[in-house]
Amino acid sequence: MAEEIKYIGKPAVARQVRQNAAKKNDPYRSLKIALWSYFLLLIFEGALRKWVLPFLATPLLLVRDPIVIWAMYKANKLGILPKSNYISTSVVIGVISIFTAVLFGHGNILVALFGARTFLFYLPFIFLIGRVFNKNDVIEIGRATLWIALPMTVLVTAQFYSPQSAWVNRAVGGDEGGGFSGAMGYFRPPGTFSFTNGVSLFYTFLSCYVFYFWLNQKLINRIVLLAATFCLVASIPLSISRALLFSICVVALFVVLASARKPKYIGKVIAASVGLFLLLMILSKLSFFQTATEAFTHRFESAGNSEGGLEGTLVDRYLGDIITPLSSALDAPIFGFGIGLLTNVGSKLTTGIITSGIAEGEVGRMIAEMGLILGIIALIIRTSLSIKTFKMAYSKLATGEVLPWTLLSVSLLLGPQGNWAQPTSLGFSVLTIGLVIAATNEPRKVVAKKPQPVSTV
Repeated sequence: MAEEIKYIGKPAVARQVRQNAAKKNDPYRSLKIALWSYFLLLIFEGALRKWVLPFLATPLLLVRDPIVIWAMYKANKLGILPKSNYISTSVVIGVISIFTAVLFGHGNILVALFGARTFLFYLPFIFLIGRVFNKNDVIEIGRATLWIALPMTVLVTAQFYSPQSAWVNRAVGGDEGGGFSGAMGYFRPPGTFSFTNGVSLFYTFLSCYVFYFWLNQKLINRIVLLAATFCLVASIPLSISRALLFSICVVALFVVLASARKPKYIGKVIAASVGLFLLLMILSKLSFFQTATEAFTHRFESAGNSEGGLEGTLVDRYLGDIITPLSSALDAPIFGFGIGLLTNVGSKLTTGIITSGIAEGEVGRMIAEMGLILGIIALIIRTSLSIKTFKMAYSKLATGEVLPWTLLSVSLLLGPQGNWAQPTSLGFSVLTIGLVIAATNEPRKVVAKKPQPVSTV
């Protein structure tokens, strides 16, 4: 309190003093450090495996797992581990699936543990993020994401225009050729990630915050916001990813729906749309953007023709990956082939090669690995969790708060049938869903208590 008195007449400085005191005395401080470590390792895990510590590429695949496990242990020790039917059911499924995999499936306990960790630790971790973080923390994650987007886009551009033998295009383990086949001789860049899907997931995540900060410009530096918007637009052709374009369109649609609920945002949405159009006009004059756009357009047209156009790309990819596996679920053994088998790690440990052709899509993988009963239960958990977060975000939208709703747009794409067998996709799915829940939490108040102010929950 004495520190605040010194800054009478300087409300901005006093406010910063209060915020620093809140952070210092926050009982969740160690857990928040763990969550931030999780976020940063999600972004830079691939960089460690490709450039910094390539000789540790295999163990670094699980670099976030110790943080998740420790955070769950710490939360339980502090007595703040969330209580939820989702968590208890998820843990039960994880334990049962380990036994069925060892007794009736592939028989490899390590592979079973690797596959079951999603249900034992990562799905409960979603609720821990929602318990520990609040709205301010979610906004801080957004600010950090915008800053990270600047060097990330420089790297993606360098990877796009560099040969696969270049240092920037190193693959996991330090080998050449980190890109993935794209179009016109250009490869899809992986950025700092182990695989190219990380770029699509990162910029989709970024788009939530770019749109949100345009609606709440007082929360971010204007120059950083403009630069991040430039990076977001440039990432679409540079990534040669149709999934990224469609995901950003979904986020934009959610923002438009939010503006319909809050008329004051309509003008900002229109202004942002005009600004985006002008930005596209400027970028279209740049040679690097023209080349990337040509490659992206070629990829879009060729892939669209092979999949039956827009209907094949959107409807079949999203709904087809749910309906088709369900219709053919009876082909799988009653207890499945064993959890973890159809992950890259699991298939290599059990067969020596990456297994394919057994199941397509996330729903098909869960049913093939776990069997019809457990697979359907797992699908119900993930779907009902998406419904729960939808209700939470919508209730906040009704009060004028658009942050949970904007993040929800991505969590709905990743929650029900996101590829949780792939570590980066699992990482972004868990983070985004957890942030939707956290964004509904108002910041905790700090109450003055001699000799220093402390935070109460």
